[in-house]
Amino acid sequence: MTHRERIEAAIRGEKTDRVPIALWRHFPHEDQTAQGHADAVISFQKQFDFDLVKVTPTSSYPAEAWGATFKHKDNEEGTRECIEPAVQEPGDWAALPALDFKAGVLARELETLRLVREGVGPDVHVLQTIFSPLTIGKQLAGEELLAESMRDHGDALKAGLETVAETMARYITASLNSGADSIFFATQYIGRSMATDEQYREFGVPYDMTVLDALSGSDTHVLMHLHGPDPMFELLDEYPVDMVNWHDRETSPTLGEGHAKFTKGAVVGGIGREGVMLHGTPDEVTAEVKDAISQTGGERLVISTGCVTMTTTPEANIAAARAAVEG
Repeated sequence: MTHRERIEAAIRGEKTDRVPIALWRHFPHEDQTAQGHADAVISFQKQFDFDLVKVTPTSSYPAEAWGATFKHKDNEEGTRECIEPAVQEPGDWAALPALDFKAGVLARELETLRLVREGVGPDVHVLQTIFSPLTIGKQLAGEELLAESMRDHGDALKAGLETVAETMARYITASLNSGADSIFFATQYIGRSMATDEQYREFGVPYDMTVLDALSGSDTHVLMHLHGPDPMFELLDEYPVDMVNWHDRETSPTLGEGHAKFTKGAVVGGIGREGVMLHGTPDEVTAEVKDAISQTGGERLVISTGCVTMTTTPEANIAAARAAVEG
């Protein structure tokens, strides 16, 4: 099977020649230019030959497009630290402008997609990373001001989230036109350590749906990432997604439990990114892959880590994960 055929079959619950696998990571220095980032993604794919290619720009890229500034954090995850937020008081939410994509950060990421698609060819899905509006809100304002806004300035926050959601919906269309054929939709606040169920119902779900409505009527695949502990897994029934990724080795549900609950597509996970993948041996990585296959029967499964693979992950462990699905 080709990579594309293997992923399509896994989503449909059909038999595959082997269990598909995909790992992705940040490239925290290369990702500041389209060519540098694309070259890094293409090289990673050529080295390990994964079944889908997730392009992973810096997680702050939408906030940077709205004027926030960040610096390299020099951590294993490859993320950045905010120096100057774009939203500094609740009144700033309503002042957020709609963005175009002709220049700047968003144009850079579209060019990255074009180059990646050209470099990896047509037989593998290329996923653009799109963050949920509430996640972007955290990048724009910081956790404290966002929490204050949800608690005391809901109307102002909603005005900002509407602008963000409408912009990112248009950006999905631009991403598909630039080479992506699937979407990785990442949300942090769907974890109960970040927001209550009621808060996510009010400030998360409606704006997530505005973004995902850009795909209405299309056959584009959506891989939804539920970030953090204790995710609101039950909300997946309401979301138009056909793959789901969460920290299954770090929080509930387990991969097997999630597989039983999410029946409309494939679960993506099975390896602990901060456990055996980062600190273990190749044999331990292989054992965890085999356990993931056992939990799911090897059906509707894409082997991966629960979030980005750490930048310092030993290549021998990545290679072991890739080899493990070959039987």
